[in-house]
Amino acid sequence: MIKGLYEAHLPVRSLDRSIRFYESLGLKLYKRYENTAFFWIVEEQSWLGLWEGEEYKTPYHPSLRHIAFQVDIKFLHTSIKWLKDRNIAPVPFGNRTTTEPFVRPNQGNASVYFQDPDDNSIEFISFVKVPDELKHITEKLSLEEWDQLLHPLSQKEE
Repeated sequence: MIKGLYEAHLPVRSLDRSIRFYESLGLKLYKRYENTAFFWIVEEQSWLGLWEGEEYKTPYHPSLRHIAFQVDIKFLHTSIKWLKDRNIAPVPFGNRTTTEPFVRPNQGNASVYFQDPDDNSIEFISFVKVPDELKHITEKLSLEEWDQLLHPLSQKEE
């Protein structure tokens, strides 16, 4: 079921300085946002997230208390039941109100979140193949919405 560690996160004081540092180590910058950047550790397999801000000094910051385990997309479809069978409650991510797995088309991955007994953030994440015509979508879509969106595209290929 768990295939490996998908991501690790670190708090940083200066994103620009840290980007230069990790590039000098040979890591490839994947995405940069206002206060975060992601580097491939192994391309299409694992990454490092850098989080800039004063939050690195506080007791909780996602970069200090979050890990993601890589799983396949088929498992992600059944992950809610799998978690509940183990008395583990999924939790919403960010400002989402639902706990169902969701897809980030612009990042090419899908996730579901839960917490360990110490309230550490745990994520099951899977790579998702995104057709070029959908890579511009920045909103998070439920797996069901994603599957429905892909269905007409798969018919075009037939």
